[in-house]
Amino acid sequence: MADVNKVVLAYSGGLDTSVILKWLQDTYNCEVVTFTADLGQGEEVEPARLKAQAMGVKEIYIDDLREEFVRDFVFPMFRANTVYEGEYLLGTSIARPLIAKRLIEIANETGADAISHGATGKGNDQVRFELGAYALKPGVKVIAPWREWDLLSREKLMDYAEKHNIPIERHGNKKSPYSMDANLLHISYEGGVLEDTWTEHEESMWRWTKSPEDAPNVATYLELTYRNGDIVALDDVEMSPATVLAELNRIGGENGIGRLDIVENRYVGMKSRGCYETPGGTIMLRAHRAIESITLDREVAHLKDELMPKYASLIYTGYWWSPERLMLQQMIDASQAHVNGVVRLKLYKGNVIVTGRKSDESLFDANIATFEEDGGAYNQADAAGFIKLNALRMRIAANKGRKLF
Repeated sequence: MADVNKVVLAYSGGLDTSVILKWLQDTYNCEVVTFTADLGQGEEVEPARLKAQAMGVKEIYIDDLREEFVRDFVFPMFRANTVYEGEYLLGTSIARPLIAKRLIEIANETGADAISHGATGKGNDQVRFELGAYALKPGVKVIAPWREWDLLSREKLMDYAEKHNIPIERHGNKKSPYSMDANLLHISYEGGVLEDTWTEHEESMWRWTKSPEDAPNVATYLELTYRNGDIVALDDVEMSPATVLAELNRIGGENGIGRLDIVENRYVGMKSRGCYETPGGTIMLRAHRAIESITLDREVAHLKDELMPKYASLIYTGYWWSPERLMLQQMIDASQAHVNGVVRLKLYKGNVIVTGRKSDESLFDANIATFEEDGGAYNQADAAGFIKLNALRMRIAANKGRKLF
């Protein structure tokens, strides 16, 4: 890859990507374009501009992608009630296809012939970035420094930074206890004491959420309005997708909602323990299932539940831009045409409790479901034939003397 002339680097301004910037300049003797995405991580992104300028970068992109992130990535994922391995709400996974998309767009705008990222060779993110990049620009060259260099420890990175006068703050010799990733959907924590699966996570680790013990003693009620499966208003106040999620994060965090401690199976083959804070996403998942419970046909709902693990796996493993994910998304989106209405929730000390749901398109019919007299809306005697027909295959097998086990 000695013919690389210009590379677009996904750049945070932190230690890893600042070292990568200089390493790319020296190793490939190429021009580097930096791209910093504001996905609602809660940190200033403008300092990255100053650091890049100090290192001689002439083309610097700092993009506010919060609305696009929630509207075009988070919301479509939540229409499917997506959960990986029964627990993980895919906060990191869903951000990577957007970053890959923007990397390729910038490469096309600037005439770059390569992209680069700071993902390690042990994790999922390298796969997510690169699968997305190849899907959107098949001939793009990808430089993954962690798979090429020998700077495989924090101390080596710090020494490299000092040797090359890279503007990095050294906080004494203390190693950061966690590897963290944040965006509007979540914060993740890995490493440190979490690498011992028996050690309880530290209370001081959490950034967004109060502990359930410290959450208010009075419940918080809220109402979410849905249109075509997406939240469009909170307590009757219309909000943009990013604003809704930010507000749900705030309210959920105050009520101790959204903490998770799991061991997941990475795509590269190893198990990894991670802790996550996803207060808004936890609320969204519960509320969406509630509005679907009265607006979706039974078999449509069940089919969605059967396909969801596959859809979740595609996002987790980096196949957002694959034809199979796009096909599934069309089906999921079609199912949301009647998912309209309002859900009322009660938030209390880490719990999200559904207390009401209503819709003009509700399939719930109180006249049929009632335990009281239904005026002939449902003939209970019809159930006898229904049950016998469904038992027919089992009755035949029993009459033939088939053993059940």
